[in-house]
Amino acid sequence: MPALPGLRRYLVVVGLLGVLTAAAVLLQAEGLATLLTGGGVSALLVVAIAGRVALSWGHTVLSGRFAASVRRGLRRRLLESASDRAGVVATQITRGVDATDSYLTGYLPSLVVSVVVPAAVVVRLFTTDLVSALVVVVTLPLIPVFAVLVGKHTRASVQWQLLTKLGGHFLDAVRGLGTSKVFGRAAEQAATVRSMAAAHADATMKTLRVAFLSALVLELVATLSVALVAVPIGFRLLSGGLEARPALLILLLTPEAYLPLRAAGAKFHAAAEGLTALREALAVPVVPVPSGTVCRRRGAPSVVFERVSVAYDGVPALSEVDLSLPAGSRVALVGPSGSGKSTLLAVLLGFVTPSSGRVLVDGVDLRSLSSPDWLAEVAWVPQRPTLFRGSLASNIALGGPADVPAAARAAALAPVAASLPAGFSTPVGELGEVLSAGQRQRVGLARALARRSAGLVLLDEPTARLDARTEDAVLSATRKLLPGRTALLVAHRPAMVSLADRVVELRDGRIRTEVTA
Repeated sequence: MPALPGLRRYLVVVGLLGVLTAAAVLLQAEGLATLLTGGGVSALLVVAIAGRVALSWGHTVLSGRFAASVRRGLRRRLLESASDRAGVVATQITRGVDATDSYLTGYLPSLVVSVVVPAAVVVRLFTTDLVSALVVVVTLPLIPVFAVLVGKHTRASVQWQLLTKLGGHFLDAVRGLGTSKVFGRAAEQAATVRSMAAAHADATMKTLRVAFLSALVLELVATLSVALVAVPIGFRLLSGGLEARPALLILLLTPEAYLPLRAAGAKFHAAAEGLTALREALAVPVVPVPSGTVCRRRGAPSVVFERVSVAYDGVPALSEVDLSLPAGSRVALVGPSGSGKSTLLAVLLGFVTPSSGRVLVDGVDLRSLSSPDWLAEVAWVPQRPTLFRGSLASNIALGGPADVPAAARAAALAPVAASLPAGFSTPVGELGEVLSAGQRQRVGLARALARRSAGLVLLDEPTARLDARTEDAVLSATRKLLPGRTALLVAHRPAMVSLADRVVELRDGRIRTEVTA
């Protein structure tokens, strides 16, 4: 059973509703037996029927609200996950989270009721007729036994794994469609998607065949079990060995003993995919959110790295890095790709927690700072800026007060905006469909230029995708951005290094040389 917030309380309430349902079943059977033997309609029967209707409605409302809260929590967890498989996460957030409904609102409540109601019915049958009760006790376990035997052949988990693999590959194929077309690989990618879709369809059909077989077996076992009770009851009633009211009570209660188990078995296959998706969503690692509450002063900070080490899956990315950035200084990080430069920026942003060591900001441990307050003081340009669905202006401002035209001019983005159909109001998709790679990079730089109050500037190769002319314009704007701020620049090109007053070389996660520019 996956660990979910509020699951224990939900099961307790469902269990109480199951006990009340069992009481309503017994009262209804008593009332119907009395009615059919000439006793008339009793208030007990009316209360029992109304109670079963109310309890059914209560089950639906309770399970629906719990499932909605679980869906919200799972989507939040997946969105905050550390997974880099965008296609798989997208499939989990949409199809996977919705598939949990069949497990949370269907199978799980039925499973609880299938324990409580049959037990109550069997106890009542023992007080009415020992032979019938023994027959029910012997045949009742046959339903879960056959359900398990048939369920061993289900392929719902394989079906879900194939679906997530298909979703992830399809998203990657669509994103790289232009590149695949240029290099003549589009046909191969289409064939791969078709083969994966065919494998998923085959797994789906096998799961449906097993589900139909399971339903047939459960119905057959339940029907034969009821017949084993009903036929002897009929003969005993005809021979005078049993009175009419007890006989009717037994005949009314016996199907109620098998009904919850049949319902749970019928919903098992529909819930298997949801259960698999639920387990995978809960297994996704989540990026820890810093919980600091200390607020720092405004302005350019001094930053000190003290023996900072970072490892990804046991592989070291940074090893005991010692680095000092005095307030107002400009430091350039150089080194080959994979040497740990971007990881160093991620630590400073709070996105990565060091496995050892610490980062001091104005003498205060970075982990104790309020994350929103700290990030509000940072202007960051990553290697690949993330764009959002909205206008070009909203992508530059990011919801804060900003002089968008001035920031765009400083980042050499104003001519691009002027060439777009609606200027700064032109819609920009998440993949930046209307912008080139270099233009998307300039959007990221314009964001940093728009944050006039930021005391710390982090630039991760901001001119990597720009031509020489645009690079000169961006460097000119960057020179205006840096005075009065602490800056850490990841640079490969000499032009970016020239903006720094100190150059630090990073190799294999360690600082090798440090030169004053």
